Amino acid sequence: MTSKEMLWSGWGDPAHAAPLEPALRGLLEQALGVRAGTLPVTLDQVRLPPVALGPEVLADLGGAVGDANVDTTDEARVRHTRGKSTVDLLRIRAGEADDAPDAVVRPASHDEILIVLRIATERSVAVVPFGGGTSVVGGLAARRDGFVGVVALDLGRLDRLVAVDPVSRTATLEPGVRAPDAEALLAPHGFTLGHFPQSFEYASIGGFAATRSSGQSSAGYGRFDDMVVGLRVATPRGTIEAGRAPRSAAGPDLRQLFLGSEGTLGVITAVTTRVRPTPPQRVVEAWRFDSFTGGIDAVRRLAQDGPLPTVVRLSDEYETAVNTIRPGESDAAAGGCLAIVGYDGSDVDAVRTAAGEVLRKAGATPLGTELGEAWARGRFHAPYLRDALLDAGALAETLETATFWSGLVPLYEAVRGALVDSLDQAGTTPLVLCHVSHVYATGASLYFTVVCALADDPVAQWRQAKESATAAILAAGGTITHHHAVGVDHAAGYRAEIGPLALGALRAVKASLDPGGILNPGVLLG
Repeated sequence: MTSKEMLWSGWGDPAHAAPLEPALRGLLEQALGVRAGTLPVTLDQVRLPPVALGPEVLADLGGAVGDANVDTTDEARVRHTRGKSTVDLLRIRAGEADDAPDAVVRPASHDEILIVLRIATERSVAVVPFGGGTSVVGGLAARRDGFVGVVALDLGRLDRLVAVDPVSRTATLEPGVRAPDAEALLAPHGFTLGHFPQSFEYASIGGFAATRSSGQSSAGYGRFDDMVVGLRVATPRGTIEAGRAPRSAAGPDLRQLFLGSEGTLGVITAVTTRVRPTPPQRVVEAWRFDSFTGGIDAVRRLAQDGPLPTVVRLSDEYETAVNTIRPGESDAAAGGCLAIVGYDGSDVDAVRTAAGEVLRKAGATPLGTELGEAWARGRFHAPYLRDALLDAGALAETLETATFWSGLVPLYEAVRGALVDSLDQAGTTPLVLCHVSHVYATGASLYFTVVCALADDPVAQWRQAKESATAAILAAGGTITHHHAVGVDHAAGYRAEIGPLALGALRAVKASLDPGGILNPGVLLG
């Protein structure tokens, strides 16, 4: 397995799988009633439907990208089935692949993508742009109805650093470049993207743009959509170039039309993004607050009045308690709320000292760098833990939202209450954890993690809990997603959030750019 290919039935490289620690297993059994789990089927036991595309369609696609780059093997189809949400994993682990693509098509250029889209329109074939395969909201589960078949358009061959402009501090990358490779390509030029979401090891540049991704260092570097200054997009009707200057008054910003479009309006084939000089110093430290609300007030002060660190993350009492029972981590924050604060740059000491004064005045206790550095080292391990939890018989899933500061605590209480009530009613008392992970002058995000025993029908179990949480989010004035995107899972909530008039406008744009409706049907716009 290469670094660019994930385990088909779980997350990442199987060599990095992490078994549950005895303390955590004990907590699952005693507090949540988790018992024996079920291991996934083997790949050859996955139930695949027959390839629906006829030889003429496959030959046309082969003529566009080369026959060797049209793959209908079982393994390729399974590896491009859905994404990596817990529901996705529950289904694939049970051998369910009824919505697998009929073929995986691997173009090598913008022009080849244009040809594939033309063929797909003429032949009525749905096309699902595929980057790293890390979607957790059903963003790769296209609707098949009305189409003769579905292809996954794997962008992995579009993996070049096209240009670096050191004067303007921008770089142009193709969409298939994975995040670690982007950092490796930029490093010799002395630059970094500074974009490190939890999906970093496998996510792609195109995916970051198409989903409006946000990374752990968003306070310092911004969200990915903040960083993008230019896009090239292939649509079934031709090419769109957006972004001639850093800012413009030449009409609405078309970059924003495609950022977050999730492959429904076009296929992003090049991204020009702001880059920053590689920081000479990075420090990550921990602080303790007596309460979550007190910690929220403190990080709000940093976000509004500065100085703003590069990383700002605040766990509630429940998440802090779970983190501090893990071997190798201090219990210094036990009984309170743990904040992780990180600094990048050439003036780390000055910013760190100034931010520390704000935190101390807000009642925080410094815990030093040990906990902070441990968090940074383990940043990308959590998805592996989810696989181990599923093996043990526990459901583990996440959801996120955001709102303005004045509504953050009510939103937190409403969503947490909805999750607890829904899963209690299902007979599976949950452990619900939360943290603030992205802060702005006007508000912040909330990221919830839910762990409970698997019910007899765990897919229905989670979907009911998610529906309850979504209703609570909308009622409390939050957004149904801060950085996970909409996909299929959030489509109903998205319609409620933006309203019918705005949805109609977006559908009109899609009809203009994609008259055959072939691009990721059912995703985002329903």
